[in-house]
Amino acid sequence: METLLQNAFLFLSKNGFANRAAKKYGLRFGASRFVAGEQIAQAIDAVRELNKHGIVATLDHLGEFVSTKEETLHGTDCCIRTLDAIHEAQVKSNLSLKLTSLGLDISRELCMDNMRQILDRAKQYGNFVRIDMEDHARNVASLDMFYELREIYGETIGIVIQAYLYKSEADIEALNRYKPNLRLVKGAYKEPAEVAFPRKADVDANYIKIIEQHLLYGNYAAIATHDEKVIEHVKQFVKMHNIPNSQFEFQMLYGIKVQQQRSLANEGYTMRVYVPYGNDWYGYFMRRLAERPANVGFVLKSMFKK
Repeated sequence: METLLQNAFLFLSKNGFANRAAKKYGLRFGASRFVAGEQIAQAIDAVRELNKHGIVATLDHLGEFVSTKEETLHGTDCCIRTLDAIHEAQVKSNLSLKLTSLGLDISRELCMDNMRQILDRAKQYGNFVRIDMEDHARNVASLDMFYELREIYGETIGIVIQAYLYKSEADIEALNRYKPNLRLVKGAYKEPAEVAFPRKADVDANYIKIIEQHLLYGNYAAIATHDEKVIEHVKQFVKMHNIPNSQFEFQMLYGIKVQQQRSLANEGYTMRVYVPYGNDWYGYFMRRLAERPANVGFVLKSMFKK
């Protein structure tokens, strides 16, 4: 039953009609638990509240289903304005973005030009930009752009590696020459067995493997997980190998396991929360429901609240 629900939500996440309706009617039906708001001011307020609890953030202006140059320019402007707002508010946050929202599916040149504008502003402020990894069909193109941009912008840019892909171990090996800041995740897209581990147990095992691989290379790891077993394993692993807390951080999603986020921050670990905002929230929200169908209960309660 859970698998059927997950597949249904992943299918719905790509439904353009539903996405347009979601934009029209705004944040509804429990989405506000996972999305900080539609406006940058609301997102900054959410980051400020996290900072009060010793938690840092990464802001993401949500954007999917982009098909025109004009939409990519709007997405670029939103990313730049997000960096401006972070700087002006002096909150502790960096920026995450998706290359498809900047034109990856339209033109590599267009996407690269948009990325340069964003990274120029980030470098001006001494901030950091993370490329979120999307589905496997865009994996190689995303890594290729990262390699090129890393040569120009150095430590201003990072990227994500997904444990469910067979190729991720080799990717981390190849990336090691850049000593990159990587966010390591299990993966949230529906992928074919030809490219990704179909069994959860295999994904979990590979996730631990690539975390250890990246840390032992001496590189910075952003370990994005809500899995308590993984968190405890990392705590023990870094102690065993004398890896300082300054070499890694834990990351979680906005609105999920809030008390655990605060506990990790109180224990002295860097805790970063991924804070999405914007009116293009629908696809993101559906993937959160697919990852953990138990969230549906929360959504249903929200729908029927008076």
